[in-house]
Amino acid sequence: MQTKKLALAGAATLTALALVALPAEAGPAKTVTVTVMGTSDLHSNALNWDYFKDAGYADSAGNSVGLAKVSTLVNQIRAERGADRTLLFDSGDTIQGTPLAYYYAKVEPITETGQTHPMAKAMNAIGYDAVTLGNHEFNYGLPLLATWIKQMKAPVLGANAVRDRSGLPAYQPFVIKTMKVAGEKPVKVGVLGLTNPGVAIWDKANVEGKLRFTDLVESARKWVPVIRGLGADVVVVTAHAGDNGMSSYGGDLPVENASAMVAEQVPGVDAVLFGHAHNDVPQRFVTNKVTGQQVLLTEPGKWGQRLSRLDFQLTKQRGGWAVTGKSSTTINTNTVAEDPKIVALLKPQHDTTVGYVNKVVAKSAQELSAAESPYKDTPILDYIQQVQTETVKQALPDNTLPVLSIAAPFSRSAVFPAGDIRVRDVAGLYVYDNTLLAIKLTGAQLKDYLEYSAKYFNQLAPGDPVDVTKLTNAAGTPDYNYDQLSGVSYDIDVSKPVGQRVANLTHDGQPVPADKEFVVAINNYRQSGGGGFPHVTTAPVLYNAQVEIRQALIEHATAEGTIDPAGFAVQNWRLTRDGVPLF
Repeated sequence: MQTKKLALAGAATLTALALVALPAEAGPAKTVTVTVMGTSDLHSNALNWDYFKDAGYADSAGNSVGLAKVSTLVNQIRAERGADRTLLFDSGDTIQGTPLAYYYAKVEPITETGQTHPMAKAMNAIGYDAVTLGNHEFNYGLPLLATWIKQMKAPVLGANAVRDRSGLPAYQPFVIKTMKVAGEKPVKVGVLGLTNPGVAIWDKANVEGKLRFTDLVESARKWVPVIRGLGADVVVVTAHAGDNGMSSYGGDLPVENASAMVAEQVPGVDAVLFGHAHNDVPQRFVTNKVTGQQVLLTEPGKWGQRLSRLDFQLTKQRGGWAVTGKSSTTINTNTVAEDPKIVALLKPQHDTTVGYVNKVVAKSAQELSAAESPYKDTPILDYIQQVQTETVKQALPDNTLPVLSIAAPFSRSAVFPAGDIRVRDVAGLYVYDNTLLAIKLTGAQLKDYLEYSAKYFNQLAPGDPVDVTKLTNAAGTPDYNYDQLSGVSYDIDVSKPVGQRVANLTHDGQPVPADKEFVVAINNYRQSGGGGFPHVTTAPVLYNAQVEIRQALIEHATAEGTIDPAGFAVQNWRLTRDGVPLF
């Protein structure tokens, strides 16, 4: 294998790989087949392990997770196709998502210890050819991201992440892989990496004033001709963006889920390996509106549950290579065993993380479950509300306004067992690495906020049976976008249309005046615009000490020693139908 450096806007790397030509079935024209494998949204799942349950991963669909499983499939395909005829890419969200990643970002950060990040260690061992930045790569700040990128042997791509002032690429935009063909002109495969514009909202605290995130379609229009101009015979876009053309935020930023738009609007793209949406998309074709060509799209699910395989047939035409066929599928990683090499490589860091998550921090007076949290006021979510409220009150000793708190049901499977509470129990309840802020809202703004949140429920007609499996997630709204408010009392009437559901909003037994001011504890994702809730992005910020909510929960539990709902559980909201409680 020969490697050549190519100096261009981030110094794209040119790697020479040997590729054996396959004879054409008819005529003198030669054909070659290039196989691209792809992962996305690994979310630091290195091994087939559930750190929240302290057991091998299992779900109702029988899926497996982790790079160790992916590695086995990759080895099989390389053996089948020839290692020199294959490439392996990833479309982002790699270094956040499990306690394994959290531990090496926050407990023993790789920026301080010099250890190699477990995901870099695994991906280097498997032999990735290129990895694209996802939005969650920015969660732990730019220094940790830069350290991980340095540790990666594969180039880490992000063409539309640009310097705030200069507009120049902050990360390598693309890479071209050159595959030698015996007796013929080599085949060049270009891969362009595009990340998600939502980073500007979701990780505002980490990127504001440093990075901007440009439109995926415009960025592809800029870079695809460059890649083609450098002789690429095949162009693959690895995009951390779904394919439905929708955004979870307002119109101030470029489209969030723009992968199909890139395929439709940018000439010269052969395929898009996309992510972000966590869907299993074996094969989808989109017609390019400019050229009429069919563009191949595939998404390999999440967490290493699937591996996308894309096969490109190239035929020699007029002295060059032309793509004459392409197809893709996704392969379930539950069909293979873990690669023992990857398991052994990660065992020390895995064992350290297992020890961390099993540390006992407190005792629970009784079992507390989050199973009903999306449609009932449950004590386990009240515990989050209590800790957030107390943290803000302590940080604002001179505050005279009432302090409220917002929390959402992140995990229906979260449980505090009766007895010992471990780090993993708390982490299983609060699965995101959010930090705590406090903002100021008026009564009128609170009402708007709650009405927006209440669109999470499907409308329930009078007399219809109450089926909790059909009550929630209206229009695809995820559980984490159903915010519940503590410190006030209110009803949500699900018989009413969206926007007219919140009733009996009171504070201390009195109706909330429109102009009454409140301090509201809120997480950084929501305050920065995640979910598109009204008023919060422009509300005055009264507190922002970058306290991690999960860590605050752990520290509070440790200090108290006992989690007893008698001290914090308050039934302050309920679902109704025509004023009658549903439950």
